[in-house]
Amino acid sequence: MSINRTLHHAAAATALTAVLGAASVPGAFAQGPHPAPSGKAAARDGQRADGGGWRGGGLSLSASENRKVDEFLARARDAEQAISPEMRAVAVAGHATLIGFDQRLKSEDALKRSVASSLRSPGQSVDATLARIGDSLSYTLEWPDGRYAKGVSAVSSMLASWGNDNVRWANAWGRENSAKGIGSSWRDPQSGHVFEVQFHTPSSKWAQDVTRKLREEQRLRGTSAERAKELQEQQEAIFASVPVPDGAPALGAPPARRPVTATRTAQSAL
Repeated sequence: MSINRTLHHAAAATALTAVLGAASVPGAFAQGPHPAPSGKAAARDGQRADGGGWRGGGLSLSASENRKVDEFLARARDAEQAISPEMRAVAVAGHATLIGFDQRLKSEDALKRSVASSLRSPGQSVDATLARIGDSLSYTLEWPDGRYAKGVSAVSSMLASWGNDNVRWANAWGRENSAKGIGSSWRDPQSGHVFEVQFHTPSSKWAQDVTRKLREEQRLRGTSAERAKELQEQQEAIFASVPVPDGAPALGAPPARRPVTATRTAQSAL
């Protein structure tokens, strides 16, 4: 991380601390080593095909398609080295819990399954598909209900002040019978790589996790219409049980900002 970017972070930390009303945020901008991402798939189920392609789960990529996905994943790994320290910093400064940090990098097989599935649709290209992917790097921040709205507002403002461009903001708190939380995507100013940040409460994250297997079963080709309806009703009941924090439905994306300029205060904080 460059000196200028570190100075920008220190200046932003001062502003964020004031917003949150905290006396200090010790260690928020530590630049120490962080564990290497493990990827989201526990086991590898794909394999290299003859000629340099890829096969897995009934899907496949040609050699040229597979090479482009590998190159994209390599760029994601490079970008992660700069983005992860930022996310650790905003988690500490914003008094949030960073959930699943060791699974922040999408696994090779998961990424290739996603691309290969998209390429089944007519007119799709591997380049266009990769350009739409926003979760090759994904981070989840969690707050208790009472601190949620204030924390999301402050942390999203900090990400914007560091020059990250918000390219997606999906606030689902006002939707009935559907998943709760906020999903956002940001473009890193250094690498240009897009990464995902999810904002949750413990209840909304629990609902997301517990309904995952229900959705997977619902999408199986062998699931009957009756069973699919039953699974949908179960998911809706779980989502309806999630408390909505005060102010959460009104949370919007932060306005685009120029990166925070280093100041004497920032320099003295280093």
